[in-house]
Amino acid sequence: MKGKDKILSTLDKFVKTSKADHTEAVYIGGESGLTRYANSIVHQNVSELNSKIYFRTVLDRKIGVASTNSLDEDKLKNALNNALEIAENQRENPYFTALPPKADYKKINTHFEKTAQFSPLERAEQVQKIFEMARPHKLDIAGSFVTGETEIGVVNSNGVACYQPLTSAAINIIAMSDTSSGYCDDLSRDVDKIDVEDLSETAMRKCLDSRNPKDVGPGEYDVILEPIAVGCLMEWLGYITFGSKPFLEGTSFIAGNVGKKMMGDNITIYDDGNDLSGIAFPFDFEGVPKQKVILIEKGVAKGVVFNSMDANQGKAKSTGHSLTPDSTEGGFALNVFIQGGDSSLEKMIESTERGILVTRFHYINGYLDTRIALMTGMTRDGTFWVENGKVKHGIKNLRFTESMTKAFSNVLGLSKERRIVNAWWGDVGCTVAPAMLIKNFKFTGKTDF
Repeated sequence: MKGKDKILSTLDKFVKTSKADHTEAVYIGGESGLTRYANSIVHQNVSELNSKIYFRTVLDRKIGVASTNSLDEDKLKNALNNALEIAENQRENPYFTALPPKADYKKINTHFEKTAQFSPLERAEQVQKIFEMARPHKLDIAGSFVTGETEIGVVNSNGVACYQPLTSAAINIIAMSDTSSGYCDDLSRDVDKIDVEDLSETAMRKCLDSRNPKDVGPGEYDVILEPIAVGCLMEWLGYITFGSKPFLEGTSFIAGNVGKKMMGDNITIYDDGNDLSGIAFPFDFEGVPKQKVILIEKGVAKGVVFNSMDANQGKAKSTGHSLTPDSTEGGFALNVFIQGGDSSLEKMIESTERGILVTRFHYINGYLDTRIALMTGMTRDGTFWVENGKVKHGIKNLRFTESMTKAFSNVLGLSKERRIVNAWWGDVGCTVAPAMLIKNFKFTGKTDF
């Protein structure tokens, strides 16, 4: 850990000496350890210690961005000069007005010392528990377990100076037999909240219950999506729907439809970076405090998240959803929540006469038709046939091709319980999702396994 004082003072020094009209400096650094395992043995343990410092400089309305991964004074000076040179050779950006002003943000605890100090041996000891649980069932185990800590600091020439230390722990477990597999994962800032034995039991139960899967042909079926499966879909909706770039470009289904009914009455989706039931992070990479943003309310499209630049273009205000200075994605929803209902996974299964229970999806492509959020992808690691209110047997994996505006208009039930679903940006956000029962979900292909 470099610490708040060192990071902010270093960034501030270079911001103050910058010759640009506006200057921003962003620090992202930390250390993480990764333990990978397959065939029920640990086969890789790696550790990474790295940092990245971005400079964004503005001359009139011309913007330059450069970065370095060294806090050495000469390297920082070179990166700042590179950003200035890039700005000098850019075209003016008509949507730039100013860097964000200084603001207060919510004080939340996102750093847990035990997670930060969790050692390779401790990760291996937890993984060994999984292997021991799987051995009597003659299952192979694969997956990964990562722990680490990060520091993020933002300073700009308008007085922004914010800092947040973070920790995170994430694990995924795949249990495999000759004919089946099962999956479970978890993510938390506090490693003590990762219950390896409970997660292992879930993955192994799914694997054992789906052995010798049967064929089910393509068609429309009622589906029960577990939270991880819902999270897979929501991650793609974040890319194509809830951010400012697809909204302004007119490719999001919310573009031109604000105030219109796009999903069912029981669907409310929002982004909230301050909600500690997710992976909270109180400001964005411009130092703007995160706001709670209602994206879909009772099926009605309400809006999207913005960074500063896109907010100017869209005649809106930044909602605190900027990515790093080198990003061209605009505002991005990193802390997405789906409001739960009054049902449960068990009740959904009991209410289903004929349908499919899905653990998770993979190989999703969400670019088929973004105006209706048409996606395709495959089921994976635990797909089951449900009949007369009971899970009967495993089935071979299926390909779905479905519009999410249609699917989320056909939701028959949502579980009260929600769970965190990991995403690639797990240090600064996640999806929090319930289980979901959807009628007439379209499967368009099948596999041989």
